[in-house]
Amino acid sequence: MMAMFRSFVSAAQLRQQQQQQQGQQSGAVGGDSLESQFSCPICLEVYHKPVSIASCAHTFCGDCLQPCLQVTSPLCPLCRMPFDPKKVDKSSSVEKQLSSYKAPCRGCSKKVTLVKMRSHISSCTKVQEQMANCPKFMPVVPTSQPIPSNIPNRSTFVCPYCGARNLDQQELVKHCMENHRNDPNKVVCPVCSAMPWGDPSYKSSNFLQHLLHRHKFSYDTFVDYSIDEEAALQAALALSLSEN
Repeated sequence: MMAMFRSFVSAAQLRQQQQQQQGQQSGAVGGDSLESQFSCPICLEVYHKPVSIASCAHTFCGDCLQPCLQVTSPLCPLCRMPFDPKKVDKSSSVEKQLSSYKAPCRGCSKKVTLVKMRSHISSCTKVQEQMANCPKFMPVVPTSQPIPSNIPNRSTFVCPYCGARNLDQQELVKHCMENHRNDPNKVVCPVCSAMPWGDPSYKSSNFLQHLLHRHKFSYDTFVDYSIDEEAALQAALALSLSEN
């Protein structure tokens, strides 16, 4: 079993090295793919202070991987393999490549060193124009509630056990049932803490049961965030009585 695991890791490392060599050879011609190749799988931006997990050789931004390092039994956000948080090291080789390779800006097409791509994009007027022209938020289901201009993220959540990101409520339930069914740790529910009435310090003694019983539906469909939980309950009871 261990031999198969080592073989898998070696193959992954070899593929990563081959991809990086191909990116170096492609140079300016394959600039877009080069930027994607050196993008963090979590934030989807060019690596910033990259670190690599020794056991699976996957690389992430140092800040992006931090939530995973805060849990007892961390899993790689990409391949879901367990890893030793003490064996996560600064990726000097990737940093060197970021300083060497150039790619065109997605807005103005100017060739920029990858290590400077983030700062360039944040100040590029063409990129800002593209972002301004992106479609505005519209609810998937028709709603009588006003569309707020600035709201907290209540659509996707971070797993409180391993730090996996961008999970909607159903994906969070499935992820926790598949990966953390036997985890005894008490954790804060990310769905409840995102609500106006949520307590970000309250830890569920049985988080999986809480998920299965409390979050079978999306709050966005039924909840008016402008009122508190007691008022929402009274409104729901009144509506139920009026319909029966």
